Amino acid sequence: MEQILGNANFENYIGATDGYSEMAYQMVSHLLTLGYAVMFAALIYFVLTLKMVSPKYRMSNILSVVVMVSAGLLLYAQARNWNMSFVFDSGTGQYMLDPRADLFNNGYRYLNWLIDVPMLLLQILFVVIMTKSSFMSIRNQFWFSGVMMIVTGYIGQFYEVSNLTAFFVWGAISTVFFFHVLYLMNKVIKEGKEGIPEAGQKVLGNIWILFLISWFLYPGAYLMPYLLGVDGLLYSESGVVGRQMTYTIADISSKVIYGVMLGNLAMILSKAEGYNFNEQTTSL
Repeated sequence: MEQILGNANFENYIGATDGYSEMAYQMVSHLLTLGYAVMFAALIYFVLTLKMVSPKYRMSNILSVVVMVSAGLLLYAQARNWNMSFVFDSGTGQYMLDPRADLFNNGYRYLNWLIDVPMLLLQILFVVIMTKSSFMSIRNQFWFSGVMMIVTGYIGQFYEVSNLTAFFVWGAISTVFFFHVLYLMNKVIKEGKEGIPEAGQKVLGNIWILFLISWFLYPGAYLMPYLLGVDGLLYSESGVVGRQMTYTIADISSKVIYGVMLGNLAMILSKAEGYNFNEQTTSL
């Protein structure tokens, strides 16, 4: 394909050549809107449930609040970026790339992940008790691999059209850190299950399943244009819609649902340790 836009994301190439149908354009716009709307709604939930857990576990909820603010603001910026990058062409009946506007850029998501991923990984360490591993060691490894995973993926996405070799090489480097994060999370969850109520163990098991499913959606979205081959079916508006849908589902699952499940675990542990929110409220 002729490289007309340099290192721009493939969404711009589709908009510059074929354009987007009304359905495809609006679906992406609505998916991006859904993303930040859910984050702001979840922000209220995490604030209101903060005192329902023992003070020793509240840092997890506080980090969820920070994640929701960060994700909501940056996803809002990306939604505006999408709406301003394309303009309706009455001649073709398509939404085409606006040459006078900024290009659409998935970099907003990477900036969001750069802030959120270290905090999401750190959250669980404020709820579970490490029985064998060092808290500081796991924390530092989480931060290093989480940040490197995002930075290398961020670099790679700029080459998804202009240089496929660089795109896949940077993606492969990011995947190495991705699997290290999975290894660490599995270790944390296994150790966290020791000595806690059965209900808490079940929640931790479900968190691991959620973590696996939601985090594996991200490399799928990264590779979306080429999942069915170079210039294949997904190198089209269908791939653009599919990518933004995948990213939105992954973000809601890995941030909101994950945070809610950690909060539920904290409530179970708080109750097992004798903390009763209703009694605390009554005594005030």
